[in-house]
Amino acid sequence: MIDLSKLDSKLVWENFKQICAIPHPSKHEGKITAFLMQWAKEHNVEARQDAIGNIIMRKPATPGMENRKMAILQGHIDMVPQKNSDKKHDFLTDPIEMRVCEDGWVRANGTTLGADDGIGVAAAMSVMQSDNLVHGPLEALITVDEETGMTGASNLKAGELEGDIFLNMDSETEGELYVGCAGGLDATIEVPYKLTATPAGMKGYHIEFTGFKGGHSGMDIDLGRANTNKLMNRLLYKATAECGMRLTDINGGSLRNAIPREAFATVAVPADKAAAFEALVAHFTATVKNEFAATEPEGSIVAKAVEAPAQVMELACQKNIINTVYAMPNGVLRMSDSMKGLVETSSNLAIVKSENGIVTIMCLLRSSVDSAKEAVGERMTAVAEMAGAKISLTGAYPGWKPNMESPILKTMMATYKKLFGKEPEIKAIHAGLECGLLGGVYPNWDMISFGPTIMHPHSPDEKVNIESVDRFWKFLVETLANIPVK
Repeated sequence: MIDLSKLDSKLVWENFKQICAIPHPSKHEGKITAFLMQWAKEHNVEARQDAIGNIIMRKPATPGMENRKMAILQGHIDMVPQKNSDKKHDFLTDPIEMRVCEDGWVRANGTTLGADDGIGVAAAMSVMQSDNLVHGPLEALITVDEETGMTGASNLKAGELEGDIFLNMDSETEGELYVGCAGGLDATIEVPYKLTATPAGMKGYHIEFTGFKGGHSGMDIDLGRANTNKLMNRLLYKATAECGMRLTDINGGSLRNAIPREAFATVAVPADKAAAFEALVAHFTATVKNEFAATEPEGSIVAKAVEAPAQVMELACQKNIINTVYAMPNGVLRMSDSMKGLVETSSNLAIVKSENGIVTIMCLLRSSVDSAKEAVGERMTAVAEMAGAKISLTGAYPGWKPNMESPILKTMMATYKKLFGKEPEIKAIHAGLECGLLGGVYPNWDMISFGPTIMHPHSPDEKVNIESVDRFWKFLVETLANIPVK
């Protein structure tokens, strides 16, 4: 097993362990920001918070480097709170159980790890803390609430920072430099329903979709993974038509930016159709296993017999809800024409939840083309209007247009080749990086995004590769030593 204390990046790991020990899910960053402010005080690092809660740190240049451009190190401190259904964990009070595994990866125990973007923040802390690095003047920007709306980035005011070069440390493949990202848009659809007494002679079932991979709704959207909300709805559609099924409640997905891993529903079926319903579920399970054999080997679909619910949705409402979810776009909608292998436009049908007479459907739309993103929003609006549903499109944020003539890009390409003997890959990402929002406020910034290798972010399978963190740290240190002069 790798001893993290023996690595060049040992300080990064020490700081990351401290981050893991303090709860910091999105919108609940108070404990971790208080820790960071105290940490800065203890290490004689200049630090302050802006009105929204972002932390800004500053460090002077090392002797002889005062003439270099000021670089800004940036990461977000919040993490996506996802756990396996059998894991007891309270993200508001419990620390993340970080585990160093024999296969060279660091994981959590049944929850997300928070390497996205705790490693980036830990790297910024380590640079600010170190007294043996060579660098020009530095700033660090640690933002809040990136994962659920980029609130920290969208509320950063002009004039808060003085730097020229912006190094975002929130990418997830070591050896790749990102020069562009997708913009995003939140869609929330509310479909009303009424409940009525369950007809006599019905048998109850609780349908459970569990064990699916889920993942990051941008990074993983093209991997062919199942969306459990879509699969659940497909089963409900068939069961309504073939078995006279009646729906009582539905609950799938938990975060807008995570592909849904689980979905649950309570239904009632006429007793004389129970055998046909159970056969339908078995056949549907086999169909899903076949369709997703390569990507979802652990996916499970079961229908457990339960007491018949006292109420079910009125049939017209039920059909309207099922048809609406079926019609909503999901997954990759278009690939990029300008960059091979890049998803241009997508939609993640993230949450379907019935409560108090409303089924709420939450989606996250992404595109590197603003007009395409708007068109998907219009398409969803059309579906909602046909269903007599209410829709709101909110939280729009812009993409980040690549600049292939970027001076810091050229510097980092040369630095990477010098260190590792090969060229880094230059890419754009189908995910929302804060670069797009921040670049609108600070248009003079020369921006790059990079990071270590993190797999399966936004899911309990999240893991970060130890060797890649070491390479990322070495690359960051050497980059700072080669920042161009003013």
